[in-house]
Amino acid sequence: MKIGLLRHFKVSLGYPKKLVTSQELLIWQQEYNESRIEEVDIDHQGQKWTKCYSSDLERAKITASRAFEGNIILFEDLREMSLYPVMHTEMRLPLWLHVTLIRLAWFLGHKSQKESKKEVISRINRVLDEALVQGEDILIVGHGGIMMFMRKELLKRGFSGPKFNRPENAKVYIFEKDI
Repeated sequence: MKIGLLRHFKVSLGYPKKLVTSQELLIWQQEYNESRIEEVDIDHQGQKWTKCYSSDLERAKITASRAFEGNIILFEDLREMSLYPVMHTEMRLPLWLHVTLIRLAWFLGHKSQKESKKEVISRINRVLDEALVQGEDILIVGHGGIMMFMRKELLKRGFSGPKFNRPENAKVYIFEKDI
């Protein structure tokens, strides 16, 4: 059985180059979620997929429709984790500092974060449970953060596959398990 992980096409909207308040961070996140994408060819490395699962966010749905001919099964569980500022302030900070504080708060289970790490891993495992029941070669189209955790869960389940820190857009990472 093979599972391919594919990160959506690159989003056209770049990252803020100026200092931003927590409210501006939330506005940027919304604009990012609605931004256009840059379509490119996808190399499936000769693999033919029998099913395709995708995040229900638009950039992932479009990527999935270009990567797979056939019915695409959409999952809200494959959405990227949302950013929630640790403190709501008018103080302007660089984006990287906002994101670092948010990630730290998330890993520590801070109350500012609406979804815990445990909840994210639980929703990833719901999708993987569904995929494994099918026993077919499945392409899963999602987002970078989700893919990093999904890779770890696949390895725990006996799959082997490539290492990646931050998955590239529009690149298929194939994981395999003998069943």
